[in-house]
Amino acid sequence: MDLTTWILIIGGALVVVLLIVGIVISSSSERTLVEERLGRYLEEDKENAGEDDDSSLLTEWVERRVEKSSMGDKIKRELARADLKFKVSEYFALVVISTVLASFVAGFLGGRNPISFIIGGVAGLAFPGFYVRRKQQQRLITFNDQLPDMINLVVNGLRAGYSTMQALEAVSRELPPPISDEFHRVVQEMQLGVPMGRALDNLLRRIPSSDLDFMITAINVQREVGGNLSEILDTISFTIRERIRIHGEIRVLTAQVMTSGKILAVIPILLGVFLWFFNNEYMMGMFDSGPVCGYGALGTALLLIGLGYFVMTRIANIEV
Repeated sequence: MDLTTWILIIGGALVVVLLIVGIVISSSSERTLVEERLGRYLEEDKENAGEDDDSSLLTEWVERRVEKSSMGDKIKRELARADLKFKVSEYFALVVISTVLASFVAGFLGGRNPISFIIGGVAGLAFPGFYVRRKQQQRLITFNDQLPDMINLVVNGLRAGYSTMQALEAVSRELPPPISDEFHRVVQEMQLGVPMGRALDNLLRRIPSSDLDFMITAINVQREVGGNLSEILDTISFTIRERIRIHGEIRVLTAQVMTSGKILAVIPILLGVFLWFFNNEYMMGMFDSGPVCGYGALGTALLLIGLGYFVMTRIANIEV
């Protein structure tokens, strides 16, 4: 490859690294945009109340176009669940940049073959969504593990004479993230006049946890019909702890199947991509009998890999 090609590859790789660094910095930010706005109403950030957003005209234009669309609402919900401080327009910009850069890098590595550009474009298009889903899964697992401790703290607060709101506020102060961040937002919404039921429903939309749904349902029912909330939550806490214990045992027993399924599904794809970029002549031998035969073989292989992975994960996916 000539010097120009290497310059393009190194430049593209550098931009990708900067994008990853930006994502990490954004995801580790202490406050979200929603919390900043709520804090302004609560006079927590008076000195920052007059600052303007630095978004460009292009991102603002995209934001206005997608803000009220169904796709925009879905993306905002997904970003909130992953606790990523991106606007919808910024996420779209990230997807476009990732797709274009990955396409160009793969295209130059693959000898400017159109298929190489397509492979890179597909990988760049899928990467942001994969990252968001990964963050969601990690955050949900951590939240579910913290939920029994949170319920016990609320129960102890209620027995000590706290109101429900005071007990939730204690959760936002005493427990670590992400559960403290989420209940801090719940408390802020309630301080602004949002009913408790609606604030908890907003929490459930951000954290789609079945255990959290169980707890919120119990709180809402108690508020409607009365009863001893501390005893109800104590029983729920015991049930959730037992579910977590049983789920952990099942996860240990099925870890080998899940790992085997992932490895068997990923290795052929990675090997094929590696050979395409670094030993293209060997891979092109599949197309000696015609493109229909080559593409048909690749399509059949991908179909069988996907089917095998689906079957293995379904076997190991045991509901508790």
